[in-house]
Amino acid sequence: MNPARPARWRLPDAIGPGAAVVVLGLLSAASWGAGDFGGGLISRRAPLLGVVAVTQLVGLVAALAAVGALGEPIPSGPDLAWSLVGGAAGMVGITALYRGLAVGRMGVVAPSVGVIGAVIPVVAGFAFEGVPPAAAVAGIVTALVAVVLVTRAPGQDEGRPSGFGWAVLAGSAIGVFNISVGQLSDAATFAPLVVMRVVQAILVVVVIVSLRQPWRLDGWALGRVLIVGLLDMGGNVAFIAAAQTGALAIAAVLSSLYPVVTVVLAVSVLHEGMTRRHVAGIALTVLAIVLIGFGTAA
Repeated sequence: MNPARPARWRLPDAIGPGAAVVVLGLLSAASWGAGDFGGGLISRRAPLLGVVAVTQLVGLVAALAAVGALGEPIPSGPDLAWSLVGGAAGMVGITALYRGLAVGRMGVVAPSVGVIGAVIPVVAGFAFEGVPPAAAVAGIVTALVAVVLVTRAPGQDEGRPSGFGWAVLAGSAIGVFNISVGQLSDAATFAPLVVMRVVQAILVVVVIVSLRQPWRLDGWALGRVLIVGLLDMGGNVAFIAAAQTGALAIAAVLSSLYPVVTVVLAVSVLHEGMTRRHVAGIALTVLAIVLIGFGTAA
């Protein structure tokens, strides 16, 4: 999910790039995973589009502040086009993700979204660039097995649907988002995020107005959604910093472990049941993401 790579971030001399990329990559995963958990949980009580709108607004304000501080140019040409595509895909992805986490079992939705979002760019690369490295192919196969195990594992609350349909939609959209940001140049980091957030804001307003969907948040939800927005943006910043201070492959793999954080929170806070098959599926999810990450970087 790295939009671009400008000049490297300056680190304290006592912190080497190898250690920094690990810490920042894991911090990104923790921030994204906690944000997804919070967004899905709040959406169980508050209007989904209101939750999405506020989280994206928080990200837009933060991105605008960063662009102003760094003096980044507004994207143009292909960068603008890919930013527009990424914004639309990101809007579909985050909305479907929050919906899936709200109505389904987080232990199914989160890992499914993670592996589907990782597999789609590899499949696209296969279609346009030929057969990917063996590790990436092994990662795809592992991902398919992981999805089967996770989705077929019985849950503690059998009255709640799995949410797998929403996970497929969210993972597919996030996969397109990842493809889009992968096409961006190194001209800027936060400016493409501004374009994407603006697109998402426009789409949210269009959906709310045209379909007359509820969106107003009460005081209980608003404060919590603001925190979710900060966590989401914090994950973006941590990932960008990780990618600019060390190996991109390591940063991408570590940050992609965010579904594990969501699952851990679902188990510890919501007490979602976990069978051995479910645990095995989540473990294979992690393995698949690692294989795909290092395979595509080879």
